[in-house]
Amino acid sequence: MARRPHPLRRIAVFGLLGCACGAAGAGPIERYDGLAYARDGARLLYRETHWRYADDQTAQRLVLYRCPDGQAFARKRVIDGAQAAAPDFDFNDGRDGYREGVRSRGGGREVYVQDDARAPLRTRALKLPRDAVIDAGFDAMVRSRWDALSQGRAIAIPFLLPSRFEFLDLQLAAAKPVRVDGRAAQRLRMTLDRWYGFAIPAIELTYADADRRLLEFRGIGTIRDRRGRYLDVRIAFPADTVARDATRAEIERAAAMPLVRSCGTGSPSV
Repeated sequence: MARRPHPLRRIAVFGLLGCACGAAGAGPIERYDGLAYARDGARLLYRETHWRYADDQTAQRLVLYRCPDGQAFARKRVIDGAQAAAPDFDFNDGRDGYREGVRSRGGGREVYVQDDARAPLRTRALKLPRDAVIDAGFDAMVRSRWDALSQGRAIAIPFLLPSRFEFLDLQLAAAKPVRVDGRAAQRLRMTLDRWYGFAIPAIELTYADADRRLLEFRGIGTIRDRRGRYLDVRIAFPADTVARDATRAEIERAAAMPLVRSCGTGSPSV
């Protein structure tokens, strides 16, 4: 991978989000897909397969990032804790060995980053500001503050950017009501809450009104292209990909699946 772009370009709710679609419990295992396209294009760039489940009454999720041909090139685990908006997580990109995450250890929290497979793992103690949001915890935050957002109130979000070991000040507000596949939905708009925020592309997220489920994401995502630039994507979460009869065997296979180093010549973007 080439040198990474300016970190402020990576305000990505999906490195960020990793998608989160409703709270997981001790019941059936849920599986669903996210289909990532260029923001204004129709060609599939990659696919995300998500499993939501619980171990010892702790909500967890596993995300497998796949090439268009189905091969897996990256994986993420998310483990909820006492603060639903600030879970532990681990993201690993098999193409170059990039890794980042947050973990609980020794009674505290730690953020870590590894720039590639040959680089050392860099760590730093993590102190959470009030209302902190980490990775897929963004979705829990949206659900908990839905009433304020639906009433038109903008909310401030300190969002962790692991690669910089710091929290970014973001602002989230309702943009407009929309309909997606016949479902009433609310489009939210997220921007950098700084004077230079106008220079950073806004992120748009669309949630269903009925169950506050994420239907679409538009913005700079967590996945990079072959030159190391974070992709500007539209990720759709079709209702017909949701299955609530997934199995533990599926999760075990996904967790053990080798990650490829490239998606091949048929996928120039990733």
